[in-house]
Amino acid sequence: MGLRDDLDRYRKVGEERRDDLAEFIQYGDLGQSRRDEIRIPIKIVELPEFEYDRRDLGGVGQGDADEGDAVGRPQQGDGDEDGEPGEGEGEHGYYEMDPEEFAEELEQEFELQLEPKGKAVVEEKEGDMTDVVRSGPRSTLDLERMFKRGLRRKLASQFDPEYVREALRVDGMDPEDVYGWARRDSINVSKRWLEETYAEMDAEEWARWSSLEEMEENVDRRTPAQLVRADSRVPFRSEDERYRFPEVVEEHESKVVVVNIRDVSGSMGSEKRELVERTFTPLDWYLQGKYEEAEFVYIAHDIDAWEVDRGEFFGIQSGGGTKISSAYELAAEILEERYPWSDWNRYVFTAGDGENSSNDSKERVVPLIEGMDANLHAYVETQPSGGSVNATHSQELTDAFDGDEVVVTQVNARDEVMDAVYTVLKTAAEPTEEV
Repeated sequence: MGLRDDLDRYRKVGEERRDDLAEFIQYGDLGQSRRDEIRIPIKIVELPEFEYDRRDLGGVGQGDADEGDAVGRPQQGDGDEDGEPGEGEGEHGYYEMDPEEFAEELEQEFELQLEPKGKAVVEEKEGDMTDVVRSGPRSTLDLERMFKRGLRRKLASQFDPEYVREALRVDGMDPEDVYGWARRDSINVSKRWLEETYAEMDAEEWARWSSLEEMEENVDRRTPAQLVRADSRVPFRSEDERYRFPEVVEEHESKVVVVNIRDVSGSMGSEKRELVERTFTPLDWYLQGKYEEAEFVYIAHDIDAWEVDRGEFFGIQSGGGTKISSAYELAAEILEERYPWSDWNRYVFTAGDGENSSNDSKERVVPLIEGMDANLHAYVETQPSGGSVNATHSQELTDAFDGDEVVVTQVNARDEVMDAVYTVLKTAAEPTEEV
């Protein structure tokens, strides 16, 4: 085993010692990660280093190193000449994963799987020759289908003329009587044929059999298959022609927009803001990993609402009151202008401490949610210090919706974050009716 194999083995051990995914989401430093790269700390494993042999104390090229010093290890950091600490970032161990891997691991953690829906048509192409049309190039004529249609028609119209002719020789039977008998016996013979055949017969032939029973006992009836073998010609008609045509296959791109809404009023302190970040961030990473294209919208609100970037979203705080409907009004405008429902999957996640202006939840928020098409609406309530008598928004949402359209969950401590993420994703992964 060479040095490279050793290093690979140590690196693998390090990766296995990285933080558990749930531990990282609930307690880890999320700020070290970016939208497209999740960095999970690794419990450091010291890699082997070279040291000077105590017996190698002299010789050409002898340096100033002491016994036991590691080869190539600098004796001074990146500080100044007086030994003061430098400003450079220290070496940390991280396991890096992209959103796709994060989504896979989170699904394994929860034993869930969301199937992204492709909505926007990006390409139409020809598939297999499975469609059939009545006209087309001769090279695409479906000979097998045409033969089967002609054969079915021949079998349906085929009858044994000798057998039917014998029925005309039954005493007292005329063409009308034989026609009725043939129909009852599923013999597909025309009345005209019977009349012409009867007219061609000699009078002495009309009473050969005393009854139909006698005739049927003494005359064998050939089956349609025997008749076809006797005459294998299959008559074709122009209406039998069918031409193969390629199926048109639409390629859909799975695109998603995630609208994150957060209450930034004075009651949303740092602990609440952190719990919102720990809940929303893995949801963002997960959906980005599941869809081919993902975009994110961040809306902050107190009494009014405004769009912010992600860096501001989790840290901003105002001293104003709370009017949640202002955020939904802005979200509806943004979705309508930028992300039409026909092309985009939509997720709308909202967080706050459950407090809202009087009657705003019932009179404004509920109707706005009902009129906003989305794969899922979710509301995350956080009350680390206990419930508030004014925190009625969650209950009003629960009363208005049955849980499939809007999922409501609570996060009051770090160890509840994974339960909240699971609740949202479980609802998102459940099959829904196509719109």
